[in-house]
Amino acid sequence: MQVKTNILSLPEEELVHPGNRACAGCALGIAYRIGLKALGPETIIVVPPSCLTVLQGLYPVAATKIPSLNVTFASTAAAATGVLAALKAQGKEGINVVGWAGDGGTSDIGLQSLSGACERGDNFLYVCYDNEGYMNTGVQRSGTTPKGAITANTPYKGKLQQKKDVSAIIAAHGIEYVATTSAAYPLDLYDKFKKALSFGGVKYIHIHIPCPPGWGFAPQYAVKVGKLAVETGLFELSEIEHGQLRHTGASLKLLEKRKLLPVRDYFRAQGRFNALPDAEIEKIQENVTKRWEGYFESLDDIE
Repeated sequence: MQVKTNILSLPEEELVHPGNRACAGCALGIAYRIGLKALGPETIIVVPPSCLTVLQGLYPVAATKIPSLNVTFASTAAAATGVLAALKAQGKEGINVVGWAGDGGTSDIGLQSLSGACERGDNFLYVCYDNEGYMNTGVQRSGTTPKGAITANTPYKGKLQQKKDVSAIIAAHGIEYVATTSAAYPLDLYDKFKKALSFGGVKYIHIHIPCPPGWGFAPQYAVKVGKLAVETGLFELSEIEHGQLRHTGASLKLLEKRKLLPVRDYFRAQGRFNALPDAEIEKIQENVTKRWEGYFESLDDIE
């Protein structure tokens, strides 16, 4: 059984320099710093155009201390496969290959190459940091933008479509490990990164990343907003191992307490949901309540 990490047992080594080009309050900085602590220095990271390329900076100045390969938007998983092949040809072992892309480069533009890698069973970790929009290019809607969110190309009534469940799509490929986590819960994130490395084939981790300028909240509230997403039941911390789903961390505690915060608390904390009417919020609340009541019933069956 994996021992849970606490703040004192996190590795002291930093693989990201303190100066970077991320926006103030960017939760990606938290996830990237903690994720690299889990991966360690023997890591090669593959990154498409995204906020992460901005955070890292461009050659010859870079915030990251590990080798990073910048690739085209659609090719993150394919390029990671190529890195694996190159390491094999050189006889090099014990190096973690990681594709780290945003939601646009994962749920939309890069989904084909990721699906292909899952089907082949290539041995690398794929990380999707989900700030729910194309934030690097001006806050356009993506496949994971929630319904009702105002973006540059959904400016009045907000996005009309539901958010795409990428984790479920990837889990449907039958890979051994799929996890969801949040930058607001860095220890949960760290443990899932470490655990993912123990599995073969493609491993997938989906990180919820609050974005102050894209979501419309003050930079100091990134962690608070991230926690609200979990505490209202809108975003779940979970693992799918060999096809079996279980909740973890704060989401598991919600199951045990059987009490969620109102989804209204989350929506009203962000400017991007200013056009979301009360009737739609009530409908979302009904759906969340129904989903979690199903979880409660399943827990009763186990007990």
